Amino acid sequence: MDPHMEMDIDRTSCRGHGLCAELLPDHITLDEWGYPLVDRSPLPARAVKRARRAAADCPVLALRLTASPAP
Repeated sequence: MDPHMEMDIDRTSCRGHGLCAELLPDHITLDEWGYPLVDRSPLPARAVKRARRAAADCPVLALRLTASPAP
């Protein structure tokens, strides 16, 4: 069985480009300054591929997809 995955943001690297929110609108929203706010719940299996793409496409590589502890 695959571990549950969640998104993590390196806030010191993030520059607020917003691409992550476009790729994962169900899990990432933007604050009033354009910086991401991440839903810390585990990602459903159907969203993991898009989450990997969001992490890879981040211009400053501020996103990480990590295994979350078992629920």
